[in-house]
Amino acid sequence: MLDTSRGQTPAPADEPRGCLFALSQPPLMIFLAVIGCLLLMAAVHDLFLL
Repeated sequence: MLDTSRGQTPAPADEPRGCLFALSQPPLMIFLAVIGCLLLMAAVHDLFLL
């Protein structure tokens, strides 16, 4: 078995993260849920009550 652990450098700690990481954050998901509920309530109001 060949040992290759000495020649490799570790991955940089400040690697940019993608959109899926951002969507996994609870404050962002709560904010998006509130905005979505407001849009849904406005759509229901326009469709059924006006």
